[in-house]
Amino acid sequence: MALRLAVCFFIFQITGGFTLRQHSLRKLEYNRVIETLHSYASTYLGRRQIEELEPLQDKEIISRKLAETQEASRLLAKGGHPPLPSLEGMETMMALLGTGYVMSEEDFGFAAQFARSCEQLRQYMASKKTESPIVAAYGTGMFDLKPLREAIEACIDRGRIVDTASPELHKIRKKIRTAEERLQKRLEGMLSRFSDILQERLVSQRNGRYVLPVKKEYRKRIPGTVLDESSSGQTVFVEPSELAGLQMDLSALKLEENREEAQILARLTGEVETYSYELSVNQDTVGHYDFLFAKAKWALTIGGVAPELNEDRVIDLREARHPLLATRPVPLDIRLGDGYQALLITGPNTGGKTVALKTVGLLTLMAQSGLLVPAAQGSRMCVFRNVEVDIGDDQSLDSSLSTFSSHLRNVIDILAHAGSSSLVLLDELATGTDPGEGVGLSIAVLEELYRRGSVIMATTHFNEIKEYARVTEGFRNARMAFDEETLSPLYRLDMGEAGNSYAFVIAAKLGISKGIIDRARTIADSLKKGRGQVSVPVQEGGKPRGMPSREGKNGREMSNHSKISTDSHREELSLRWSVGDVVFIPQLRKPGVVYRLPDDKGNMIVQVQKEKITINHKRIRKYIDRKHLYPGEDYDMDIVFDTVENRKKRHLMGKRHVEGLTIEKPSED
Repeated sequence: MALRLAVCFFIFQITGGFTLRQHSLRKLEYNRVIETLHSYASTYLGRRQIEELEPLQDKEIISRKLAETQEASRLLAKGGHPPLPSLEGMETMMALLGTGYVMSEEDFGFAAQFARSCEQLRQYMASKKTESPIVAAYGTGMFDLKPLREAIEACIDRGRIVDTASPELHKIRKKIRTAEERLQKRLEGMLSRFSDILQERLVSQRNGRYVLPVKKEYRKRIPGTVLDESSSGQTVFVEPSELAGLQMDLSALKLEENREEAQILARLTGEVETYSYELSVNQDTVGHYDFLFAKAKWALTIGGVAPELNEDRVIDLREARHPLLATRPVPLDIRLGDGYQALLITGPNTGGKTVALKTVGLLTLMAQSGLLVPAAQGSRMCVFRNVEVDIGDDQSLDSSLSTFSSHLRNVIDILAHAGSSSLVLLDELATGTDPGEGVGLSIAVLEELYRRGSVIMATTHFNEIKEYARVTEGFRNARMAFDEETLSPLYRLDMGEAGNSYAFVIAAKLGISKGIIDRARTIADSLKKGRGQVSVPVQEGGKPRGMPSREGKNGREMSNHSKISTDSHREELSLRWSVGDVVFIPQLRKPGVVYRLPDDKGNMIVQVQKEKITINHKRIRKYIDRKHLYPGEDYDMDIVFDTVENRKKRHLMGKRHVEGLTIEKPSED
């Protein structure tokens, strides 16, 4: 009851619409979906739509988006190649329209190419109206830009304004050509007359004016102005005085040309601005096509289908696969609904339980984003308002959060948002705390989420939670299949049955004796029946079995630390444990070996992977009794607890005195 009250303290009323929580999106790797789609897009507008993609909650809108993605996918699968415009140069040009900016010849080149590509796209989509009506419909909404393209091409060709762009430009350029011809004749005559003083028989330009390359020592032979000299200083570039008048006339004509070209560009810019709405609509349509075909391309890659949508809290995924795994995953059949709304998944570690949760969560987000999901035809998915997730360990060293604390904070957040239209995914219930309290808290949370009407998927190792799901209406068990012969997971979800961690099977295959396995099953059955602790078998003479012998070398050392205290609590603890017992530490998810028995506060020392840690006896569970592991009561426990190097040193010391030989033992703190 106290646990229920503690849980209910964090309960809030559900308000608002779809809750797009970054924590859930991050845990389900929705950002990787966006990144993957991004790689299939070719235009800036298509990529922008992908970056803005998020799950929707309106069933009808989602259905339409799935239908168009499916239709686009089929079009590509039949060999279709939609001629999408590249939008090169269009982003900057569109942003500057109407600001007084005069477009350049290059800008008009981009605009003409865009208009030409839009014509091709419209024609292509018109030809696909029968087989792909939804996709083709966007093409019918595009505007005909042929008049604009023709207006641009009448003035600009290959990045240059043509002579016929205006009658005035045509006259100016005719005069320019005549002036240039007169200049060329005059220059050719000067090249002949002054050939002996020229560095080379060549006419060049400096700052737009014609010059002759004169040897420096003959500079004064040609009247005129020096405009430049070579890097060696041996050549000077002279504008002859007799050309000055002709050059001035040509310069004046060039200025007239520039003014007329500017007027033509300004007029043409105004023409483009009258098409700004049509250009914008066509651009947006091209961006949507790019976005749509990016979704379709990825759908073909992952074998995506459009699931049937419902609002009845039914999930029926057939041969579902996680789309982001490096290797092709084993397909999963997952069902929720039709009489139950909570599914508890059990099975061994690395058996695929977490992947099953992530698959359901990510495929839900994908489907509600209009993306086809990697599953078989006939799969059904529910439309949720939000997806709440507690998957993985958010333990933070900076904030000193334990595994349990991080999970609890996630659960609190989930309880603040979850309601009748929520999908809740919980990984490893009761992790990181006392098993009894953790199981109680987990069941209380499950009860509260079920009361609210949330659809729940959770994983667990605990038999109490499996049993709760078995006997409670609205709950159902499932297990990840495991091959007991090869000791390997099959990554198949079997509905309707609870699994186990297969610890006994694995232990037996690896060589643990049948006696130990039988004893382990007895202990497990005892814990499952709720007794909470296991009685210690008694040897002849009344001494608990598994206690170190006083005669043994290590036994004498350990018995000093386990002598009977006046404190009855400590005496009781000492009888429950023996040095050498194998225990399991839920908080670390690791086994350990008892090194020192509990003190009057219940703290004991356990060796975990050669490291000795202090932990309270309430935080561990006995796994295998000492007597099943070591051959005899006087077994030298140094073999377990000490290093090979120290044991060799101790052996030498037992034979003779060795100068300078010492044994250092690590701190037990």
